[in-house]
Amino acid sequence: MMPNGIASLEKLTDAFNELRRALDSYDPAQINAAAAMVKAATDEVRAQGVWAKDPALKEKIEALKPMIESARVRANLASDTVRQRLGLLAQTGAENASLTYQR
Repeated sequence: MMPNGIASLEKLTDAFNELRRALDSYDPAQINAAAAMVKAATDEVRAQGVWAKDPALKEKIEALKPMIESARVRANLASDTVRQRLGLLAQTGAENASLTYQR
């Protein structure tokens, strides 16, 4: 049985909190696990579809936006840090650094 709208949004809030903690830890296993939690919680909210019709649920989703943005910023900072480190490795002549992809 699928939780109601409020319970689903609480799960989504918990999942994004966990993702933020995982991103701050720089632990790939924690980040992957938290990202899977966010995907599952997001899929659950989308499957219900009632949030679009319920003003209280819509308001609760709006309140999640700063947390979601915070997770996005953390992810961008982490990926930038990795790019900088790989760049430094490449400059110092590390052989494996050149094997990474670039956009």
